[in-house]
Amino acid sequence: MNLLDKLNWRYATKVFDPTMKVSEEDLNFLKEAIRLSVSSYGLQMYKVLIIENPEIRKELRKASWDQAQITDSSHLFVFCNYTKNHDQQVDNYIQLVIDTQKTVNIQGLKKYGESIKSSIGNMTTEARKSWEEKQTYLALNNLIVACADRQIDACPMEGFDKQEYNRLLGLDEMGLNASVIAAVGYRSNKDETKERKKVRKSIKELFLTAE
Repeated sequence: MNLLDKLNWRYATKVFDPTMKVSEEDLNFLKEAIRLSVSSYGLQMYKVLIIENPEIRKELRKASWDQAQITDSSHLFVFCNYTKNHDQQVDNYIQLVIDTQKTVNIQGLKKYGESIKSSIGNMTTEARKSWEEKQTYLALNNLIVACADRQIDACPMEGFDKQEYNRLLGLDEMGLNASVIAAVGYRSNKDETKERKKVRKSIKELFLTAE
């Protein structure tokens, strides 16, 4: 199967087989795909919680409109954006660039870092919150594509109480916010939606060419 075949194969899985688990090897592959995701300025200003614990997931299911994917999937990925200490995150990123690329233009990089801080600092609270959460969706997309590549099922989900997730997982204390989640595992034979034909707009309808 090529990439397009795999993307046609995937769908937002509604019913998972709770007896099937993603292997450690495949889990590491998914982690690496997320790690390599694009991100504004390259900052990766988020963390990803991977939850297996069944007791925690039972509580999270209550905060997710009782959706069975939360407990029946192999793993639950919770993408969390940072809500504070943005300047420190930028400083950490600039230092990582210096350490990784062994650059000699340290002052130039630090000046670039100050420019990033200024750009983020000048956002309104609403605009910054929107920007922070959008970063997690970029990482989520890499997870979805990586799952399709390994023929692992996934269901991205926005239907959950963010504040309750933050409370249950202690995210507020860590300066994090649950932005979007994804259940990952393997489809059940009982999932009738797997038989439905994928519905997407045609290329002609979706794209415009500027001339």
